[in-house]
Amino acid sequence: MSDGFQHAYGACGIEYRGTHFQGWQRLRKDGRNVQSCVETALSRVADHEVTTACAGRTDSGVHARYQVVHFDTEAERDMHGWVLGCNTHLPGDVSVLWAQPVEDRSCAVLGDCPHLPLLYSQPHGAAGAAARSGNLGMPATGCHAHAGRCRKRLIGEHDFSGYRALSCQSTSPVRHVRRLTVCRQDEYIVIAIEANAFVHHMVRNIAGVLMTIGKGKADVAWSAEILAGR
Repeated sequence: MSDGFQHAYGACGIEYRGTHFQGWQRLRKDGRNVQSCVETALSRVADHEVTTACAGRTDSGVHARYQVVHFDTEAERDMHGWVLGCNTHLPGDVSVLWAQPVEDRSCAVLGDCPHLPLLYSQPHGAAGAAARSGNLGMPATGCHAHAGRCRKRLIGEHDFSGYRALSCQSTSPVRHVRRLTVCRQDEYIVIAIEANAFVHHMVRNIAGVLMTIGKGKADVAWSAEILAGR
């Protein structure tokens, strides 16, 4: 299966602007969601109904880059065919970046798919940058240094009650953060968070705390204080 895949497991990487979506998951018929759009496009290319499993889910309004999606297929298409065909049938705010055959379903269900909040560092960002990222309104250098100092306090298994939404319905607030990195890419700051799971709004709240500390509006110890305060 070097050029295509048939009766096999497939995976594709997607990105999307979540502004006009109610998140990834297909929860109800009247809400626009990414999963339905991707499944419709894959089904059109495969010429049979395709369902998907995704590494992680996003909330309403949340953007994603490099999110991994698993699907089963009975169709034989080459990699270019999957990518080009899907993008032909997708709306402008969703794109398939790549596609490839995989050995089993674990590529998406258990794969490494960190959440990646993007923070733009210029006071008046370009329209494209503003659409995909939060705006720091300050140079990236200082914010990157300050935010990076407190990231290790959040790594490991903790009670993340202080970082979840009041509306969170998870039965347990305990999560294990395996990796949390803060790096600079040109005029962006990228926060990569990998965990066994996330409670509601955990990623955006961590990003908000790191932004506040990075701007010098709170001490580095604040991230640990929120964790301890639950």
